[in-house]
Amino acid sequence: MSEQGIGELLSTVTADEIREWNRDHKQRGLVDKVTSPKEAVQKYIKDGMYLAIGGFGHIRISMPLIYEMVRQRIGRLRVSGHTAVHDLDVLIAGDCVDAVDVAYSFAYETRGLSKNGRRAVESGRVKCVEWTNAALSWRIKAAAMGLPFLPARNMLGSDTFKYSAARTIECPFTGQKLVALPALMPDVSIIHVHYADRFGNCLVRGTLVKDDDLAKASKRVLVTAERIVPDSFFRDAPERTTIPYFCVDAVIEAPFGSHPGNMPYEYYFDEEHIREYMKAGRDEEQLKAYLEKYVYSVDDFEAYLDLIGMRKLNSLRRLEELR
Repeated sequence: MSEQGIGELLSTVTADEIREWNRDHKQRGLVDKVTSPKEAVQKYIKDGMYLAIGGFGHIRISMPLIYEMVRQRIGRLRVSGHTAVHDLDVLIAGDCVDAVDVAYSFAYETRGLSKNGRRAVESGRVKCVEWTNAALSWRIKAAAMGLPFLPARNMLGSDTFKYSAARTIECPFTGQKLVALPALMPDVSIIHVHYADRFGNCLVRGTLVKDDDLAKASKRVLVTAERIVPDSFFRDAPERTTIPYFCVDAVIEAPFGSHPGNMPYEYYFDEEHIREYMKAGRDEEQLKAYLEKYVYSVDDFEAYLDLIGMRKLNSLRRLEELR
């Protein structure tokens, strides 16, 4: 007999819908897509959308777009908390999130638990549906492949399955019980990369996590990049392309775009700033003061970096070089 988790399926999509969207909406021409965080959020991110975030934990996260969503008071988002930590936590602090497909969130690794995220979930303000990191990766891969689900053995016999929205199926070849992981096609994904050209070709140095699949699975993809490079960077060496241009809808140049997170080969975590945020998260009034200082009172991400200061930012580059 088929079993089913009690969690709500926050994003539903059929294989045909995935294929039709890609056929009808993905640009295949070489179009200049360079824009600003403000314009990208205004154009592509609306209340109630399903959002996915690239990177992993505090590593290679797109903070210019996170802050801009908070600044523009985007609301009622459903979010893939696949590997989200600080990025998701800031969105919750800004009252942007209604529900999360959660795998690893609300904890700052060795730094401790998020008081803000935990408070939001325990109060019922943010709904959670449980998965594992692998399960969410395979849900994204299913959408990238144009399939309605992928079979796996993941989560069987666990409470994670119980609180998920997965189902069990019987293998037609062996009769074995498997978990059916439904495809996850985000309305919009935000991904921070090392290099991008004006058309949207991207290079990620180091671990991709699942961002190559995420770019193929998503309806819209907004990319922030440490550097925008000449077209010849990818044209002369196509093997550098981690994410191809036809998956991408907007490109934003954003040096230090993962701050206070880590950007491999570029700069290290700003541990002092992370501690400041976590301390503010213990109290709602202090958290409001943090957002006022670093988000609402500044016009854009460059002004935020001015508050941090170039001396601090350059010291984080040196820390990365010493690792």
